[in-house]
Amino acid sequence: MSLIDMGNKRLKQPVGEQASEDISRRKFLEMTAKGAAILTILPSFTVSGLGHVAPSDKLYIAKIGCGGMGASDLNSLMNTPKKNAVTAFLCDVDDRQAAGAVKKYPNVPYIKDFRELYDKHHKDFDAVCITTPDHNHAIQAFGAMRMGKHVYLQKPLTHDIYEARILTQAAGKYKVVTQMGDQGNSNDGMKTLREWFDAGLIGDITKVYCWTNRPVWPQGIPWPQKAVSVPKELDWDLWLGTAEPVEYIDNLVPFNWRGWWRFGTGALGDMGCHIIGPAFKLLGLGYPTEVSCSVATVYDGIFKEAYYPDSGPVASSISFKFRQQNGKDLSLVWMDGGIMPERFEEVDPDVDLTHAMGDLDPTDVEGATVFIGSKGKISCGWGGTDPRLWQNDGSNKPLFAKDVDIPVKYKRVEGGMNGHYWSWIDSCIAGYGHAEVESPFEGYAGPLTETVLMGNLALRCFNLREQVSVNDPVYGVQERFQFPGRGITYQWDGEQMKITNFEPANQYVRRTYRKGWEELKL
Repeated sequence: MSLIDMGNKRLKQPVGEQASEDISRRKFLEMTAKGAAILTILPSFTVSGLGHVAPSDKLYIAKIGCGGMGASDLNSLMNTPKKNAVTAFLCDVDDRQAAGAVKKYPNVPYIKDFRELYDKHHKDFDAVCITTPDHNHAIQAFGAMRMGKHVYLQKPLTHDIYEARILTQAAGKYKVVTQMGDQGNSNDGMKTLREWFDAGLIGDITKVYCWTNRPVWPQGIPWPQKAVSVPKELDWDLWLGTAEPVEYIDNLVPFNWRGWWRFGTGALGDMGCHIIGPAFKLLGLGYPTEVSCSVATVYDGIFKEAYYPDSGPVASSISFKFRQQNGKDLSLVWMDGGIMPERFEEVDPDVDLTHAMGDLDPTDVEGATVFIGSKGKISCGWGGTDPRLWQNDGSNKPLFAKDVDIPVKYKRVEGGMNGHYWSWIDSCIAGYGHAEVESPFEGYAGPLTETVLMGNLALRCFNLREQVSVNDPVYGVQERFQFPGRGITYQWDGEQMKITNFEPANQYVRRTYRKGWEELKL
């Protein structure tokens, strides 16, 4: 019997209260174990495949990953003005990270292993919100989708390109409402930008620059050789999940895993969906056709390049080429680690470039997106925030939304960034196909994630090396390394998820899960 067939009963919650206020975890387990009779209503997931509106006016959410951004996600979900979301379960592999949520919702069942949550309690929630390290995103999301659960999943959707494709297809197959956690996509700036582009304010767009201050964690470093004791609150094996087994190290959990390819997706994975996303969405970009990169190298001796393939680079620049819907090519350049484009002539020389073109808060400057058009430029902060129009009039002064007389065409998302969560809740209750969200896996978040991860594919190829013997005229025969993946413009077949001119690159399209963890298959 499949998980979704194992029963369709759920504990009824009183209106306006959390699960924690209705039934304790111990009482819930006792009732489940004894098969006690409990009052039930039909949850949305039992009929979501039919696109039916749930008879319940509340969405029962299992929260997987409860600390850091997970805590922020949970707060935003539970602050919905309609009070139509319920915290049904808390799940985290680290008691330290879960402590705040457990304290806030002391009677909500807390489980460490998401597989136990799915296997034993699938009857008792409608949806999951997943805020965990990148390497476990896909397995956790796919398991929920396969049971008919709606999914809110933090960016980037996945660790691998193949995983993103599977989740995109699964959303349609299982007819579940999906939303990626790029909350900036629901702010008013994205609608303003669309209206500006519709009005042709800067003419034909041929180039986009995207940059960020990331990484703000260690990268370009060797994997530590010294193993340390695993904290008693952390289940290390569960944290590893699908990743290859390694010993626990310091300064990994809960944040710095981002810089290690085993677990994270680096600066591009962390901010690419926020900063490339506006261009990808508003210009209707599809899969890129090619990518190339420049990567900062680290030396640990005289003419001795360090080799740290486990870690993302200190800094990088990645160039993507897209074929636009009008048949013309568009170049998109990504930069991180302190690299920025050449100063635009519209920006005064004594002004911080990122502050001028991107994030307005000088204490929190995380990045910018700049669109280069034939009649001017448009720039914004991460997630399309605070759009600015730069006209070719020599004024060096941008125009903000209040200064641009363009009719409002598109309805704004109520609540802005918080509305990113609230609209997902409403859409889940309405049922698949009955309401829209801003970052669904199908048509947007999935293909965007594939594009972001294709950039990482190029970065990882930079460190592919082969040992060769050379006869140096001064030092004689020596063993050296050559790097066949450097200096290449990779040709990408997006539909087939394949690099066509450098076969070794394709090993990064899909990794092999650790033994005991099910591979994703539709």
